Amino acid sequence: MTPLYPLKFVPELHTMVWGGEKIAPFKGIETEQEKIGESWELSGVEGHLSIVAEGPLKGRSISSLAEEYGASLLGSKVQGTEFPLLIKFIDARSDLSIQVHPDDRMAARVHGPGKKGKTEMWYVVSAEPGAFLLSGLKEQITPEEYVRLVESNRITDVLARHSVREGDVFFLPAGRIHAIGAGSFIAEIQQTSDFTYRIWDYGRMGLDGKPRQLHTDLAKEAIDYKVYPEYRTAYERASNKEVELVSCPYFTTSLYEVDGSVGRDLSGLDSFLVVICVEGSGELNVPGCGRVSIRRGETVLVPACASEVTFEGHLKLITSHL
Repeated sequence: MTPLYPLKFVPELHTMVWGGEKIAPFKGIETEQEKIGESWELSGVEGHLSIVAEGPLKGRSISSLAEEYGASLLGSKVQGTEFPLLIKFIDARSDLSIQVHPDDRMAARVHGPGKKGKTEMWYVVSAEPGAFLLSGLKEQITPEEYVRLVESNRITDVLARHSVREGDVFFLPAGRIHAIGAGSFIAEIQQTSDFTYRIWDYGRMGLDGKPRQLHTDLAKEAIDYKVYPEYRTAYERASNKEVELVSCPYFTTSLYEVDGSVGRDLSGLDSFLVVICVEGSGELNVPGCGRVSIRRGETVLVPACASEVTFEGHLKLITSHL
Protein backbone atom coordinates (compact mmCIF):
# COMPACT_ATOMS: atom_id res chain seq x y z
CA MET A 1 0.00 0.00 0.00
CA THR A 2 1.39 3.40 -0.97
CA PRO A 3 1.99 5.59 2.10
CA LEU A 4 -0.38 8.52 2.43
CA TYR A 5 0.92 12.07 2.02
CA PRO A 6 -0.61 15.58 1.85
CA LEU A 7 -2.81 15.46 -1.24
CA LYS A 8 -3.64 18.05 -3.89
CA PHE A 9 -6.52 17.48 -6.30
CA VAL A 10 -7.40 18.57 -9.82
CA PRO A 11 -9.88 21.46 -9.54
CA GLU A 12 -13.19 21.03 -11.37
CA LEU A 13 -14.15 24.34 -13.01
CA HIS A 14 -17.85 25.04 -13.51
CA THR A 15 -19.18 27.52 -16.07
CA MET A 16 -22.18 29.35 -14.64
CA VAL A 17 -24.54 31.94 -16.10
CA TRP A 18 -23.43 34.32 -13.30
CA GLY A 19 -19.73 33.34 -13.35
CA GLY A 20 -16.78 35.70 -13.76
CA GLU A 21 -13.11 35.64 -14.73
CA LYS A 22 -11.33 35.72 -11.35
CA ILE A 23 -10.94 32.06 -10.46
CA ALA A 24 -8.33 31.05 -13.06
CA PRO A 25 -5.89 33.90 -12.30
CA PHE A 26 -6.50 33.51 -8.57
CA LYS A 27 -5.48 29.87 -8.83
CA GLY A 28 -2.66 30.57 -11.30
CA ILE A 29 -4.03 28.33 -14.03
CA GLU A 30 -4.52 28.94 -17.75
CA THR A 31 -7.79 28.03 -19.40
CA GLU A 32 -9.97 29.24 -22.26
CA GLN A 33 -13.06 28.41 -20.23
CA GLU A 34 -15.21 31.47 -19.60
CA LYS A 35 -17.75 32.46 -16.94
CA ILE A 36 -16.15 30.21 -14.34
CA GLY A 37 -18.46 30.57 -11.37
CA GLU A 38 -17.13 27.75 -9.21
CA SER A 39 -13.97 25.75 -8.70
CA TRP A 40 -14.72 22.51 -6.86
CA GLU A 41 -11.49 22.04 -4.95
CA LEU A 42 -12.33 18.87 -3.07
CA SER A 43 -15.48 16.92 -3.77
CA GLY A 44 -16.99 13.58 -2.87
CA VAL A 45 -20.19 14.32 -4.83
CA GLU A 46 -21.02 11.39 -7.09
CA GLY A 47 -20.17 12.26 -10.68
CA HIS A 48 -17.79 14.99 -9.50
CA LEU A 49 -15.22 13.02 -7.50
CA SER A 50 -11.94 14.84 -6.98
CA ILE A 51 -8.85 13.28 -8.58
CA VAL A 52 -5.37 13.40 -7.03
CA ALA A 53 -3.20 15.82 -8.99
CA GLU A 54 0.34 14.70 -8.15
CA GLY A 55 2.57 12.17 -6.40
CA PRO A 56 2.39 8.34 -6.29
CA LEU A 57 -1.42 8.41 -5.96
CA LYS A 58 -1.92 10.71 -8.97
CA GLY A 59 -5.08 9.84 -10.91
CA ARG A 60 -6.87 8.19 -7.99
CA SER A 61 -10.32 9.44 -6.94
CA ILE A 62 -11.08 10.55 -3.41
CA SER A 63 -13.63 7.73 -3.05
CA SER A 64 -11.16 5.03 -4.15
CA LEU A 65 -8.66 6.33 -1.61
CA ALA A 66 -11.33 6.32 1.09
CA GLU A 67 -12.17 2.72 0.23
CA GLU A 68 -8.51 1.63 0.40
CA TYR A 69 -7.27 3.68 3.35
CA GLY A 70 -10.42 4.18 5.42
CA ALA A 71 -9.83 5.82 8.79
CA SER A 72 -6.16 6.48 7.99
CA LEU A 73 -7.36 9.01 5.41
CA LEU A 74 -10.68 10.25 6.79
CA GLY A 75 -10.74 9.33 10.48
CA SER A 76 -13.09 6.89 12.18
CA LYS A 77 -16.01 9.36 12.34
CA VAL A 78 -16.68 8.87 8.62
CA GLN A 79 -18.80 5.86 7.76
CA GLY A 80 -18.43 4.60 4.20
CA THR A 81 -16.32 6.05 1.41
CA GLU A 82 -18.03 9.40 0.75
CA PHE A 83 -15.83 12.40 1.52
CA PRO A 84 -18.11 14.43 3.83
CA LEU A 85 -17.18 17.99 2.81
CA LEU A 86 -17.35 19.93 -0.44
CA ILE A 87 -14.82 22.76 -0.81
CA LYS A 88 -15.33 25.49 -3.42
CA PHE A 89 -14.17 28.87 -4.62
CA ILE A 90 -17.06 30.97 -5.97
CA ASP A 91 -16.76 34.04 -8.22
CA ALA A 92 -19.97 36.03 -8.69
CA ARG A 93 -19.87 38.46 -11.60
CA SER A 94 -23.62 38.95 -11.21
CA ASP A 95 -26.08 38.09 -8.43
CA LEU A 96 -26.68 34.41 -7.74
CA SER A 97 -30.16 33.03 -7.30
CA ILE A 98 -31.85 33.26 -3.91
CA GLN A 99 -31.93 29.76 -2.48
CA VAL A 100 -32.21 27.50 0.52
CA HIS A 101 -31.00 23.99 1.33
CA PRO A 102 -32.77 21.15 3.15
CA ASP A 103 -31.56 19.66 6.41
CA ASP A 104 -30.59 15.99 6.71
CA ARG A 105 -34.08 14.87 7.70
CA MET A 106 -35.81 16.57 4.77
CA ALA A 107 -33.14 15.46 2.30
CA ALA A 108 -33.54 11.82 3.32
CA ARG A 109 -37.35 12.01 3.17
CA VAL A 110 -37.59 13.87 -0.15
CA HIS A 111 -34.55 12.60 -2.04
CA GLY A 112 -34.02 9.13 -0.60
CA PRO A 113 -32.64 7.30 2.45
CA GLY A 114 -29.10 8.28 3.31
CA LYS A 115 -29.21 11.57 1.40
CA LYS A 116 -27.73 14.53 3.24
CA GLY A 117 -28.82 18.13 3.60
CA LYS A 118 -26.52 21.09 3.19
CA THR A 119 -25.14 23.23 5.97
CA GLU A 120 -22.37 25.52 4.75
CA MET A 121 -20.25 28.59 5.47
CA TRP A 122 -18.71 31.43 3.48
CA TYR A 123 -15.36 33.14 3.91
CA VAL A 124 -15.09 36.31 1.82
CA VAL A 125 -11.73 36.14 0.01
CA SER A 126 -12.26 39.48 -1.72
CA ALA A 127 -15.08 41.90 -2.46
CA GLU A 128 -15.51 44.67 -4.97
CA PRO A 129 -16.96 48.02 -3.83
CA GLY A 130 -20.69 47.55 -3.27
CA ALA A 131 -20.48 43.76 -2.98
CA PHE A 132 -23.08 42.17 -0.76
CA LEU A 133 -24.47 38.88 0.50
CA LEU A 134 -28.02 37.97 1.44
CA SER A 135 -28.35 35.82 4.55
CA GLY A 136 -31.47 35.26 6.63
CA LEU A 137 -34.74 37.07 7.14
CA LYS A 138 -34.92 40.62 8.47
CA GLU A 139 -38.60 40.39 9.34
CA GLN A 140 -40.95 37.61 10.38
CA ILE A 141 -43.06 36.03 7.66
CA THR A 142 -45.25 32.94 7.43
CA PRO A 143 -44.87 30.20 4.82
CA GLU A 144 -47.96 31.54 3.08
CA GLU A 145 -46.54 35.06 3.01
CA TYR A 146 -43.32 33.64 1.57
CA VAL A 147 -45.22 32.17 -1.38
CA ARG A 148 -47.01 35.46 -2.04
CA LEU A 149 -43.73 37.37 -1.93
CA VAL A 150 -42.14 35.00 -4.45
CA GLU A 151 -45.15 35.22 -6.75
CA SER A 152 -45.08 39.03 -6.64
CA ASN A 153 -41.28 39.22 -7.14
CA ARG A 154 -40.82 40.85 -3.72
CA ILE A 155 -38.98 38.17 -1.73
CA THR A 156 -35.89 40.40 -1.47
CA ASP A 157 -37.97 42.89 0.57
CA VAL A 158 -37.75 40.63 3.63
CA LEU A 159 -34.16 39.38 3.30
CA ALA A 160 -31.21 40.66 5.34
CA ARG A 161 -28.65 42.31 3.06
CA HIS A 162 -25.02 42.58 4.21
CA SER A 163 -22.29 44.73 2.68
CA VAL A 164 -19.10 42.65 2.73
CA ARG A 165 -15.34 42.97 2.65
CA GLU A 166 -12.37 40.61 2.74
CA GLY A 167 -12.39 38.37 5.81
CA ASP A 168 -16.13 38.41 6.49
CA VAL A 169 -17.61 35.07 7.57
CA PHE A 170 -21.19 33.82 7.34
CA PHE A 171 -22.46 30.52 8.74
CA LEU A 172 -25.43 29.14 6.80
CA PRO A 173 -27.20 26.27 8.57
CA ALA A 174 -29.64 24.30 6.46
CA GLY A 175 -32.89 26.23 6.15
CA ARG A 176 -31.39 29.73 5.98
CA ILE A 177 -32.34 31.74 2.87
CA HIS A 178 -29.22 33.15 1.21
CA ALA A 179 -27.63 34.45 -1.98
CA ILE A 180 -24.22 35.65 -3.10
CA GLY A 181 -24.22 39.12 -4.63
CA ALA A 182 -22.22 40.44 -7.57
CA GLY A 183 -18.60 41.28 -6.84
CA SER A 184 -18.15 38.68 -4.11
CA PHE A 185 -15.34 36.09 -4.26
CA ILE A 186 -15.99 33.35 -1.71
CA ALA A 187 -14.41 30.25 -0.24
CA GLU A 188 -17.22 27.86 0.69
CA ILE A 189 -17.13 24.85 3.00
CA GLN A 190 -20.25 22.68 3.04
CA GLN A 191 -21.66 19.24 3.60
CA THR A 192 -21.27 16.87 0.66
CA SER A 193 -24.66 17.52 -0.90
CA ASP A 194 -25.84 19.32 -4.01
CA PHE A 195 -29.49 19.78 -3.06
CA THR A 196 -30.41 23.40 -3.73
CA TYR A 197 -33.93 24.81 -3.80
CA ARG A 198 -33.98 27.90 -5.98
CA ILE A 199 -36.42 30.50 -4.66
CA TRP A 200 -35.93 33.40 -7.07
CA ASP A 201 -33.58 34.12 -9.97
CA TYR A 202 -34.60 37.59 -11.18
CA GLY A 203 -36.29 36.09 -14.25
CA ARG A 204 -32.87 35.14 -15.62
CA MET A 205 -32.35 32.66 -18.43
CA GLY A 206 -29.97 29.73 -17.98
CA LEU A 207 -27.05 28.83 -20.23
CA ASP A 208 -29.55 26.88 -22.35
CA GLY A 209 -31.61 30.04 -22.94
CA LYS A 210 -34.54 28.76 -20.89
CA PRO A 211 -35.89 30.10 -17.59
CA ARG A 212 -34.13 28.53 -14.62
CA GLN A 213 -36.25 26.16 -12.56
CA LEU A 214 -37.67 27.38 -9.25
CA HIS A 215 -38.48 25.11 -6.29
CA THR A 216 -41.08 27.20 -4.46
CA ASP A 217 -42.90 24.38 -2.66
CA LEU A 218 -39.77 22.53 -1.54
CA ALA A 219 -38.21 25.79 -0.35
CA LYS A 220 -41.39 26.67 1.54
CA GLU A 221 -40.92 23.53 3.62
CA ALA A 222 -37.15 23.87 4.01
CA ILE A 223 -36.95 27.51 5.17
CA ASP A 224 -36.19 28.44 8.77
CA TYR A 225 -38.61 31.36 9.29
CA LYS A 226 -37.01 32.58 12.50
CA VAL A 227 -35.41 36.06 12.50
CA TYR A 228 -31.98 36.09 14.16
CA PRO A 229 -30.29 39.16 15.70
CA GLU A 230 -27.03 38.69 13.75
CA TYR A 231 -26.04 36.69 10.67
CA ARG A 232 -22.41 37.70 10.27
CA THR A 233 -19.90 35.67 12.32
CA ALA A 234 -17.75 37.76 14.65
CA TYR A 235 -14.14 36.81 15.34
CA GLU A 236 -10.86 38.43 16.39
CA ARG A 237 -8.04 38.27 13.85
CA ALA A 238 -4.60 37.28 15.15
CA SER A 239 -1.22 36.42 13.64
CA ASN A 240 0.47 33.03 13.99
CA LYS A 241 -2.29 31.31 15.93
CA GLU A 242 -5.50 29.42 15.28
CA VAL A 243 -8.65 31.55 15.15
CA GLU A 244 -11.78 29.42 15.16
CA LEU A 245 -14.47 30.72 12.80
CA VAL A 246 -17.25 28.11 12.81
CA SER A 247 -17.90 24.94 14.77
CA CYS A 248 -20.98 22.85 13.99
CA PRO A 249 -21.86 19.13 13.85
CA TYR A 250 -20.54 18.91 10.26
CA PHE A 251 -17.25 20.81 10.37
CA THR A 252 -14.97 23.04 12.41
CA THR A 253 -13.27 25.78 10.42
CA SER A 254 -10.38 28.02 11.48
CA LEU A 255 -8.28 30.86 10.11
CA TYR A 256 -4.47 30.99 10.23
CA GLU A 257 -2.60 34.15 9.25
CA VAL A 258 0.96 32.86 9.14
CA ASP A 259 4.11 34.96 9.15
CA GLY A 260 6.91 32.45 9.67
CA SER A 261 5.87 29.16 11.21
CA VAL A 262 2.82 27.84 13.10
CA GLY A 263 2.36 24.27 14.34
CA ARG A 264 -0.92 22.43 14.79
CA ASP A 265 -1.38 19.28 16.87
CA LEU A 266 -3.64 16.86 15.00
CA SER A 267 -3.29 13.86 17.32
CA GLY A 268 -6.68 14.31 18.98
CA LEU A 269 -8.76 15.13 15.91
CA ASP A 270 -9.47 11.68 14.47
CA SER A 271 -10.18 13.56 11.24
CA PHE A 272 -8.57 14.70 8.02
CA LEU A 273 -7.61 18.37 7.79
CA VAL A 274 -8.49 20.42 4.70
CA VAL A 275 -6.12 23.37 4.17
CA ILE A 276 -7.27 26.14 1.79
CA CYS A 277 -4.79 28.87 0.90
CA VAL A 278 -6.47 32.21 0.19
CA GLU A 279 -3.35 34.40 0.24
CA GLY A 280 0.44 34.06 -0.06
CA SER A 281 2.57 30.93 -0.37
CA GLY A 282 4.57 28.54 1.74
CA GLU A 283 4.75 24.89 2.76
CA LEU A 284 3.00 22.33 4.90
CA ASN A 285 5.37 20.13 6.88
CA VAL A 286 3.65 16.91 8.00
CA PRO A 287 6.08 14.68 9.92
CA GLY A 288 5.83 11.09 8.76
CA CYS A 289 3.87 12.12 5.65
CA GLY A 290 6.12 14.65 3.93
CA ARG A 291 6.23 18.29 2.91
CA VAL A 292 4.16 19.98 0.24
CA SER A 293 4.17 23.49 -1.20
CA ILE A 294 0.99 25.53 -1.07
CA ARG A 295 0.07 28.87 -2.63
CA ARG A 296 -2.94 31.08 -3.13
CA GLY A 297 -5.81 29.18 -4.73
CA GLU A 298 -4.61 25.70 -3.74
CA THR A 299 -6.25 23.21 -1.41
CA VAL A 300 -4.44 20.37 0.37
CA LEU A 301 -5.89 17.38 2.19
CA VAL A 302 -3.83 16.27 5.20
CA PRO A 303 -4.73 12.63 6.01
CA ALA A 304 -6.15 11.67 9.39
CA CYS A 305 -3.12 9.52 10.18
CA ALA A 306 -0.99 12.68 10.53
CA SER A 307 -0.28 13.63 14.14
CA GLU A 308 0.83 17.21 13.47
CA VAL A 309 1.35 19.80 10.76
CA THR A 310 3.42 22.96 10.57
CA PHE A 311 2.42 25.84 8.32
CA GLU A 312 5.48 27.69 7.03
CA GLY A 313 5.72 30.89 4.98
CA HIS A 314 3.70 34.04 4.56
CA LEU A 315 0.14 32.95 3.92
CA LYS A 316 -3.47 33.03 4.98
CA LEU A 317 -5.10 29.63 5.41
CA ILE A 318 -8.58 28.34 6.07
CA THR A 319 -8.61 24.89 7.67
CA SER A 320 -11.55 22.55 8.17
CA HIS A 321 -12.05 19.17 9.81
CA LEU A 322 -14.84 17.07 11.26
